[in-house]
Amino acid sequence: MKTVVASFFALFLCLTTVAQSNFHKLSLGAGFGSTTSFTDVEKRDFGLAGYGTLDYYFTPFLNIGMEVQKGEIAGGDVATDPNERQFINTYTSLTLNGKIALGSFIDYERNSFANAIKHLYAGAGIGLIRNKMKSVIRYPSSNPTYKFPGVDSGNDIVVPLNLGINFYVGGKSGIRRLAINLNVQGNVTIGEGLDGYDDSPIKFENNNPDIYTYYSLGLKYHFGQVGISRKYLY
Repeated sequence: MKTVVASFFALFLCLTTVAQSNFHKLSLGAGFGSTTSFTDVEKRDFGLAGYGTLDYYFTPFLNIGMEVQKGEIAGGDVATDPNERQFINTYTSLTLNGKIALGSFIDYERNSFANAIKHLYAGAGIGLIRNKMKSVIRYPSSNPTYKFPGVDSGNDIVVPLNLGINFYVGGKSGIRRLAINLNVQGNVTIGEGLDGYDDSPIKFENNNPDIYTYYSLGLKYHFGQVGISRKYLY
């Protein structure tokens, strides 16, 4: 009888262990990417920017964290823009972001495609962007007595919207610490500081919020306190 009970207990522990996976609750990330401006200046342009993140994972598929970005946002062309406007913004942003992945909602353990995309996530946040014009055209050559209104530096509220995926790499057993991250971010700013221009909406139809996108590639390293998930993770 004791042998039967012991065998049953051992089997129960085995099944429980298989049904659980461990994950680290903290993550540091860094990477780089390209920005594209969508402002009241007609011509879009590209810039380069880097980022750093610190995230806390409530589950393997739900996290909140801070992100710092620093780089350039550019737009316009003094030679081709009909209003002769052009700018380069050397910006810095600090945002708080929440993200949730598909693994929170789908059963992926018996479907290879679902398993491959379980770390696909979406998210949103809020924060501040510090705008600082590296260069900005203030006086059009066609009308040198007119000065484009605006400021060379200042802060705006920014709302980032994220869509991305993590690909975990490393050994087949244990807790995987390293992930390759691909992310697309749309940033909506509340204010008129992103391009350095704040002209009359009648003159330039300055009615829409300034936006920039950020396509990035990075690495994430997981560490710290270990949590337990009821789902298979890797």
